Amino acid sequence: MTSPKLSTLMAVRNEEQYLAAALDSLRRQTLTDWELVVVDDGSTDATADILTTYADKDQRFRVFYQPADGLVSALKQGWKHCRSELIARMDGDDICHPQRFARQYAFLTEHPDIDLVATNIRHFPNQQVKGGMRHYESWQNSLVEHSQIIRDLFVESPFTQPSVMFRKTSVESVGGYRDMGWGEDYDLWLRLALAGHRFARIAETLFFWREHPVRLTHQAEEFSLDAFRRCKAHFLQQSYLKGHTKVTLWGVGQEGKAWRKVLLAAGIDVVHWIDVDPGKIGQIIHQAPVTTPETLKPDCGPMLITIGARGARQQVREKCTELGLTEGANYVCVT
Repeated sequence: MTSPKLSTLMAVRNEEQYLAAALDSLRRQTLTDWELVVVDDGSTDATADILTTYADKDQRFRVFYQPADGLVSALKQGWKHCRSELIARMDGDDICHPQRFARQYAFLTEHPDIDLVATNIRHFPNQQVKGGMRHYESWQNSLVEHSQIIRDLFVESPFTQPSVMFRKTSVESVGGYRDMGWGEDYDLWLRLALAGHRFARIAETLFFWREHPVRLTHQAEEFSLDAFRRCKAHFLQQSYLKGHTKVTLWGVGQEGKAWRKVLLAAGIDVVHWIDVDPGKIGQIIHQAPVTTPETLKPDCGPMLITIGARGARQQVREKCTELGLTEGANYVCVT
């Protein structure tokens, strides 16, 4: 059997409410030579019936079933059946622009040095989208070039997983999907980055990410803030913090203290705090002094920026530049 130009990988469980809209958006793609490999992970609603209906009408829909075993298990099961070298991810509650596949396929064909390409995203329906999600959307969409994505890699997951297309061999070279107790997508992006693979984003809105209360990212423990911190700490120890057991944190607030707890569990001590609050400067917190940014020098050792306030990251970057500190060498932003 001839392989299609593109395999689309989807895992679903109890998606009857939105699944037809997601599948219809695939059928409207202007690039038509694709297959959908979809794994039903033990649905108990009408999901299986909807999938059967589409598969009966269109041979590009290839449906597989397994008892409920979780997202990573379903993705790994579907992966075995993907026949193309290029794989697009898709979820059962989102919608693709008709040009999504064509634009991403052309980009990866024209840029053999890029291993993963995302697109701009837009949350919908508008009345469901809170300010934090709009901020996350704007931040993601601002990361277009590989250098921008790598710079902000530890801030948050830089890609909405069902918006990406990647090379199958690149993902397989870092071990594919795995379950580590945190988001399997962010785990994959960080492994790809650590191995030197390259990313890009098409600066066009080609993917629409549905916001609703029961979305997995709102409910599952592996997508909690603490899980993200543990994930970041795990990969920081393999990259920026490799060989270090002491670190400075810029930010003495709730986020900074949460980071201290995660780092301590990983065997890394916070030996210095940086803050601009006059009420905190001069204090000793967990046996570490709190000083002003002006005390920082390029040889002060590794530093993580843990300020959670919106807009603070850019201000810190400007201050670090003023102090002669280089991002990636003297500090890394983790919020």
